[in-house]
Amino acid sequence: MLNFMNTQPTSTVQANWNYILPVCLVATLGGLLFGFDTGVISGAIEPLTARFGLSDFMKGWASGCVLVGCAAGVLLVGPVSDRYGRRLAMFLAAAMFLASAIGTALPNDIVTFIVFRILGGLGIGIASISTPMYISEITPAHIRGRLVAVNQIAIVGGIALTSVINYFIAKSGDQAWLTETGWRWMFGIGILPAMLFSLLLMPIPESPRWLIEKKREDEARRILEKVGGKEFARTELDGIKEAISQESGTWGELFSARLRLPLVIGVLLAILQQVTGINVFMYFGATIFKTMSSSTGVDAGLLQQCIINGTGVLFTLIAIASVDRWGRKPLMLVGSAGMGISLLAMGVMAQTLTDPAAVSGWMLFFIVLYIACFGLSVGPVVWVILAEIFPTAVRGRALGLATFFLWTADYAVTQTFPLMDAKDSWFVAHFNHAFPFYIYAAFCVVLIWVVWRLVPETKGRSLEEIERSWSLPK
Repeated sequence: MLNFMNTQPTSTVQANWNYILPVCLVATLGGLLFGFDTGVISGAIEPLTARFGLSDFMKGWASGCVLVGCAAGVLLVGPVSDRYGRRLAMFLAAAMFLASAIGTALPNDIVTFIVFRILGGLGIGIASISTPMYISEITPAHIRGRLVAVNQIAIVGGIALTSVINYFIAKSGDQAWLTETGWRWMFGIGILPAMLFSLLLMPIPESPRWLIEKKREDEARRILEKVGGKEFARTELDGIKEAISQESGTWGELFSARLRLPLVIGVLLAILQQVTGINVFMYFGATIFKTMSSSTGVDAGLLQQCIINGTGVLFTLIAIASVDRWGRKPLMLVGSAGMGISLLAMGVMAQTLTDPAAVSGWMLFFIVLYIACFGLSVGPVVWVILAEIFPTAVRGRALGLATFFLWTADYAVTQTFPLMDAKDSWFVAHFNHAFPFYIYAAFCVVLIWVVWRLVPETKGRSLEEIERSWSLPK
């Protein structure tokens, strides 16, 4: 059984914010690029479809191919980060972001575009693990949730920034210019933050937990002293060394009976974060409003996308302020319930309302409510939990496996949504445009059950305390 109820929280230490905050903010640039690369397709997909004459399937593939790279990237980052360090993994992600930004801005055929989108997906996959893992391993327990959640604000901030950039690019020329040239600028803008990320990674320290695992204790001690003082460094060193002494750091250990429950929890949370539909609104928001709104211009959809993404940023900020005070489970339960109710309302409206203006207005309201609930809970908190529940020696492999399932689920949603929402599909004929929303609402119910029955509360626990709390059923 789990022993969380019998374990006392780690005593609060005086964190050195002047040292911790700049280091974590540099790391979160990986999250910003993660958000940029996932969000840029929302404004570009319609011009891409027109430029290359894409079918519904190819439209889904052009949007979703990045997720194939994400899935591959998370399998790559575990062994790389466990062997060579968390910082090198972030460098690798930065290089792939840069190559992808250049390559997706220049192609004259859809195949070349897809190749570079997949390369960008590799960068996203690597950053999606290495960034929260690095932050969780360099911060004290009592502020870890907030700082890992800052990575989520960087992700949604990147998506929001991208939607604003896309909107102004779309307004800079007519439809013909947007179809031929405008979408190239949307992707090419990513060159600047990718270069900045690469440069700022150079001075930041390596993860102290990884250094201890590699027998570089003096380096780790110096970093931990800067983080929280000498007493904190001594206590953390002892705890980390004790935990590592009981680990083998192999795939066999990850699949052992002792870690079966955290692995199941991690995989389920990763899948359910995606199959509740979030990236349909991130990737296809402009398309949804173009379909349902009385307005037929792409600009209207992009403007509404700015509103949606701005909501995500605001409520992720609330989650950051709350996650270490309210706890992980309460936020997850409240947010999942709100998401499910919003999706059900969207489905009912899409199926029953016939006035395009009414559908557009109410749909925007419930999408904003859905995004608010996601930003408050499932978006940031899932990443916090994934970064906390696995032992140091296998954390890279475990996060890689869980996030592989996350991106696989994301790809399934992204590939199937255009097919379910196509005008001549069976789903639209019988449900209008409501069917996908009903499916995503059902998965919200599953998510509530998983959080209620399986997920432990990790608020205020050190990573070593969390690790010791997993035990076999008696």
